[in-house]
Amino acid sequence: MRAVAQRVSEAKVVVDGRSVGAIGPGLCVLVGVTHDDTAEKAAALARKLWTLRILPEERSCSDIAAPLLVISQFTLYGDARKGRRPTWNAAAPGHLAEPLVDEVVAQLRALGATVETGVFGADMKVSLTNDGPFTVVVEL
Repeated sequence: MRAVAQRVSEAKVVVDGRSVGAIGPGLCVLVGVTHDDTAEKAAALARKLWTLRILPEERSCSDIAAPLLVISQFTLYGDARKGRRPTWNAAAPGHLAEPLVDEVVAQLRALGATVETGVFGADMKVSLTNDGPFTVVVEL
């Protein structure tokens, strides 16, 4: 699994003109799934995100009950090393990826996190104010 975690002062996801998820200060997390990912990796990613110390004063979401906005993002596994058009071969297909993204969200909530989400497979408009800017790639 691969995630891009951004410290934000605010973030939201809009689908078909309506907001489906929004947070104030916290983390906006894009999550990509590859073919060999498992529920165990999803749980480990959730623990890492919940305790990642990238909020102000080196605190984590778990330290200050900061919310997370989790958005599925298959393009995190895009490969543009050859040519001008990326390939998506490393990205898991939707029927494998969606349950694992859902598992990350479920595990975060089980840890006590407030989690907002996008809509898997939808044409999402994501807006955010990156605080810092501060962005970290997490790969398991």
